[in-house]
Amino acid sequence: MPGMVLFGRRWAIASDDLVFPGFFELSLRVVWWIGILTLYLLHRGKLDCAGGVLLSSYLIVLIVLLAVIICTLTAIVCVSMKGTICNPGPRKSMAKLLYVRLALFLPEMGWASLGAAWIADDIQCDKTVVNGIIATVVVSWIIIVSTVVTIIVVFDPLGGKMAPYSSAGPNHLDSHESSQLLNGLKTAATSVWETRIKLLCCCVGKDDHTRVAFSSTAELFSTYFSDTDLVPSDIAAGLTLLHQQQDNIRNSQEPDEVISHSPGPPQEADLDAELENCHHYMQFAAAAYGWPLYIYRNPFTGLCKIGGDCCRTRTAEYDLVGGDQLSCHFGSILQTTGLQYRDFIHISFHDKVYELPFLVALDHRKESVVVAVRGTMSLQDILTDLSAESEDLNLECGVQDCSAHKGISQAARYVYQRLINDGILSQAFSIAPEYRLVVVGHSLGAGAAALLAIMLRSSYPQLRCYAFSPPRGLLSKSLYEHSKNFTVSLVLGKDIIPRLSVTNLEDLKKRILRVIAHCNKPKYKILLRGCWYELFGGDPDNLPTELDGGAQGHLTQPLLGEQSLLTHGSPTYSFSSDSPLESPAKYPHLYPPGRIIHLEEEGTSGRFCRAAARYSARWAHESQFSKILIGPKMLTDHILVTVLTRSGVRREHGDDGTRVGSFGKLQGNSLMISEPSQQKLGSTARFKDLTDLWTLTRPPPPPPPPRPTCSLTGSCLTTV
Repeated sequence: MPGMVLFGRRWAIASDDLVFPGFFELSLRVVWWIGILTLYLLHRGKLDCAGGVLLSSYLIVLIVLLAVIICTLTAIVCVSMKGTICNPGPRKSMAKLLYVRLALFLPEMGWASLGAAWIADDIQCDKTVVNGIIATVVVSWIIIVSTVVTIIVVFDPLGGKMAPYSSAGPNHLDSHESSQLLNGLKTAATSVWETRIKLLCCCVGKDDHTRVAFSSTAELFSTYFSDTDLVPSDIAAGLTLLHQQQDNIRNSQEPDEVISHSPGPPQEADLDAELENCHHYMQFAAAAYGWPLYIYRNPFTGLCKIGGDCCRTRTAEYDLVGGDQLSCHFGSILQTTGLQYRDFIHISFHDKVYELPFLVALDHRKESVVVAVRGTMSLQDILTDLSAESEDLNLECGVQDCSAHKGISQAARYVYQRLINDGILSQAFSIAPEYRLVVVGHSLGAGAAALLAIMLRSSYPQLRCYAFSPPRGLLSKSLYEHSKNFTVSLVLGKDIIPRLSVTNLEDLKKRILRVIAHCNKPKYKILLRGCWYELFGGDPDNLPTELDGGAQGHLTQPLLGEQSLLTHGSPTYSFSSDSPLESPAKYPHLYPPGRIIHLEEEGTSGRFCRAAARYSARWAHESQFSKILIGPKMLTDHILVTVLTRSGVRREHGDDGTRVGSFGKLQGNSLMISEPSQQKLGSTARFKDLTDLWTLTRPPPPPPPPRPTCSLTGSCLTTV
């Protein structure tokens, strides 16, 4: 429900949010009250010492005060359990109860202070009594400090502006006043978000790019949150309901009801080859993360393998490679890719807003020059991700409407300028002129790699791009169609990033509002049921809501409860359930790059006590990623280690039942990559799960071509 209004301002907590914290404090208070009462009854005869009267009075008053607090907390918990998210009527007495509870803090603080003063006087009484009172004073202050921290956390800086609206409802203003209110809230929200982001990223720096990123991120957050009156627990409950609703709809569908866009025969034919390429080039995307990802993948042996590189000084081998800030990264890159020092042209870990680390290497096995761009791994990268408005690109690709994600396009332009202006690609192709260019990346790096490939395509017509878990909100429609000629994206399961865009977030907000508006259960039951379902599964038919997939399509107008969660007159909210929400012109519909291979989990969702997950690989259409799917794996499916594992397992059968030669062969703890067999392959290939930690073993690569080493005078020596 909308946030509570106390002391004339709105707070970021609802009246039905006090069940769990109230029950926790109530349990603590009851145990505390029983302990103090037992201490007094058993040891009151030992309070005839000096100062004992004061201690006796302290315990008696504390017992009475705790009893009153327990009664108040009981009432708060009981009232908070009533009603539903959008029906706060049964909880209308909550504000008065909270005023009483807060008033009781005054005598409690005073009494705790007196207790601390009496203990400090070194009263000579029974040690058990004194220790019990010391514990009482400590617990009192812990609860008081915890309450103060909670008040700070739920404080809403915009509460003073929201309070008149929250108390009067959404329909008390005319359209002009409503528009003024919304604009005022958005302006204030932008300022608040910018202050928060600057405090959070105080160590990032203060250059022009950083200031622009701060402003863009603050505007994005204010645009998304300023037109709803939700508290964090409402969002959590909505996500819980959506997950169960999605599972319920999926389970009720017949196999032929699942939306599928079948690719043509040429795409079906090269699925096997593209999967093998994805698995091969994913090692370079992983290497671009440097030592942190390598240690994460190899927690027991990784530090031992690269420790020497961290401590040693630069050697002549390092000098063969251009770049900066290598430190421990070079050793992990060598271990991940299996290449040698001389195979690397340039490695850069320079990291700023709109400027991403990248590496350039010679891959002799595939006869390619590989450019790998790192994904999100710092606050600077997060700011690049969140600069989500669209900007027009000046590209020589013969495509209309060349627009893309601003932050990622700026990062791709930085890498492009480094590659061209610094002569990095020229150096690589002077060594191996017959090789082709391949650009790879994961997450943010995948988006930058896709845009970088578009920028380089005119100069390198044979270029290929492999984007692993790229963001959805990346390219305009025309650029998306253009990128399908040379870009392949790999998406695992319910990964949220390939489904993440401003448009999809607006759609998710609409669905959350609708599902909680139709819910007929109190919030605490939704959250308890949701936690159980996420951990242990269950039957989604027991979904605690009246809304189902069939009825949703008939709802074109909001319910009264749904209206109560909206800022009146919001321009970004649509009640149509048939299409994503229309975003402001600054955030148009954007699409993922290239053709998409989807590794989709079959059967159960892999919760506790379930069998190992099975995955099927198929070509997918971008429309299959037009909605954000809720589930426990929506985040873990994005981690590169998980993608590495799922893409590096062996396939069993195609759709037609034909046995398919394995391209991932398990040998002990190693995975041998071999060429795919020539047997017939259907449009779908199934996978089995393996271990997360494996070592890639490759057949010996062909000898590299001689690499010239040039001096400053221009003379070159050929080294092998």
